[in-house]
Amino acid sequence: MRSLATPISVDERRGRIEKARVLMKANGIDALMLNGGTSMEYFTGIRWGLSERMLATVIPVHGSAFLVTPKFEEERAMEQAHLGPLGKDAQVYPWEEHENPWELIATGLRARGLATATIGAEETVRFVFADGTAHLPGVKVVSGTPVTAGCRTIKDAHEIALMRLAAQVTLKAYEAAWKSLKEGMSQNDFASLVSAAHTRLGFDGSAGVQVGKFSALPHGSTTPQVVREGSILLIDGGCKVEGYSSDISRTFVLGKATQRMHDVFEIEHRAQTMAVKTARPGLPCEAVDAAARKVIVDAGFGPDYKYFSHRVGHGMGMDGHEWPYLVRGNTLPLKAGMTFSDEPGIYIPGEFGIRLEDDMLITENGAELFTPQSPSLEKPFAAA
Repeated sequence: MRSLATPISVDERRGRIEKARVLMKANGIDALMLNGGTSMEYFTGIRWGLSERMLATVIPVHGSAFLVTPKFEEERAMEQAHLGPLGKDAQVYPWEEHENPWELIATGLRARGLATATIGAEETVRFVFADGTAHLPGVKVVSGTPVTAGCRTIKDAHEIALMRLAAQVTLKAYEAAWKSLKEGMSQNDFASLVSAAHTRLGFDGSAGVQVGKFSALPHGSTTPQVVREGSILLIDGGCKVEGYSSDISRTFVLGKATQRMHDVFEIEHRAQTMAVKTARPGLPCEAVDAAARKVIVDAGFGPDYKYFSHRVGHGMGMDGHEWPYLVRGNTLPLKAGMTFSDEPGIYIPGEFGIRLEDDMLITENGAELFTPQSPSLEKPFAAA
């Protein structure tokens, strides 16, 4: 399915930088500071890990962006910068191992008329880098989240298409692995099948697998587990398609489920359905959580977080978890183009847990899931 994915273009990234500048101006921010990670890739196309050596991209509200990079990494960094919206004219300030990189940030700012400046640090910038910048004379460091989240929270049509494809890939990989499930497999055996299926589909993907009573732990256990006839399995994972994430959970049984399992599954299915039916533009994020939670609590699995122990969903995009969150207390109104997981869960200690998770798009008039909901524990994948 690799051929179905169209990469994000340089022009699209240029548009993102211009939108960031509009938000910077609105929030009184003179420049945005990015380190290696998702936001750097989102705006510049540069894929870079975090280390103790600072590589920073600084995007001023006016004028050209610049990089501060370790000298020995300069060629590798500029190779990527030249392929993205910063272009062949991208300016770099390299620092040798004994030198102070923050002084070069100051140099770059002064060259752009920002001898004094308010810098928005993207939220994953390491404290040591933000703190070093904050100690520059005339520089104040604030949160860059109003800019980065302001750009990344609403997905455009291309981003939505990549996320939809990622979800379809993961569901297809899950189904292939499920068809090969056999008694005696360990949870790692089954996880390997999920990863192999993603690879055959053209993408890197994986899933955590929990068996039997360990499925009652929302994020599972490292205890070795073996699948037996009648075992319930909860799997949770996803993949990346051109940088965009899927996050899907399925719960199923090898062989026949018990009546209690069936009953809990039906409650869980109704809760997931209630979330997607409730979500719509203008509604507070917390209302989606409340609607799904009410289904579970009213069915006897309460009060409150006792059996449904987490929020109903998280924002998604290039990161598997990003803003905003479908959780009590979040009164942010939903907007068309936001994307979330829809994943209520019912976890019964010592017995089993059931979670159904699909990825959800807020549309102009409501919401939709990128993938069909699971029909049952014994036939967890909808017929094509």
